[in-house]
Amino acid sequence: MADAVEIVIVASAFGMNAVRVDGHLKWARAAKRAGAAGFEVRRELFASDADAHPQPLRALGAALTDLGLWSVFSTPASLYAAHGRLDTDALRIALDQASALGARFVKLQLGGFADDADGAAIAAQVGSGTGSGAHPRVVVENGQLAQGGSPEQFVGLFDALAREGHAGALGMTFDTGNWAWVDVAPLDIAPQLAPHVEYIHCKTIAGEGARRFASAPADDDASFRALLERLPRDVPRGIEFPFDPSRIDADAARYVNWLARV
Repeated sequence: MADAVEIVIVASAFGMNAVRVDGHLKWARAAKRAGAAGFEVRRELFASDADAHPQPLRALGAALTDLGLWSVFSTPASLYAAHGRLDTDALRIALDQASALGARFVKLQLGGFADDADGAAIAAQVGSGTGSGAHPRVVVENGQLAQGGSPEQFVGLFDALAREGHAGALGMTFDTGNWAWVDVAPLDIAPQLAPHVEYIHCKTIAGEGARRFASAPADDDASFRALLERLPRDVPRGIEFPFDPSRIDADAARYVNWLARV
């Protein structure tokens, strides 16, 4: 059997409303009970903007550390504005918040990247960016919209960073399900992007069109297994599909154990 992989539970797996009402810490405790190594804090699930201030973020980060969990800080903000320029303000705010939390990763959407990565500006802001907590590692995620969700943008971004002498300035969160919204087969694009993937959001998609929704991969889903085989095995995998609310603890523990070994 292959070595087990670190598993992160994304807060939204416990239910978005539940996290907004109860706060992240309650569900981080559930993630720990399930055997997860990490917990993804979602900026959009904070009950108020006050939760994103440094003091409450530091308190949450300390509580996660006490639980023995490392963290990801996820923000819906985009690295590039709609017109294609690097949004240095969004990057700075995201890094400041993730640093206060003590996160290993800070995850942003890609946004409107066109062709100029502005690698020097990224490098100046991310610093060492090693994912040590004090210096969260920046990763950009493929989203569900055409802007920020196209394979060409991600290939172009990493090519541009290399061209500008800043290869490795940031990494990628490969979301296995979001490609469905932009009609891309993840198995097709995985080989090109795999060298840049540092975190994987795991889910499959049920339904069609506007009625698509995240769901858990089936144990016998050969295409999902094949996709994981084309992505790095030594990076954390995040559970981003909803647990059954009638058996949350059992469901979470089952999927943590399964995803760590599939």
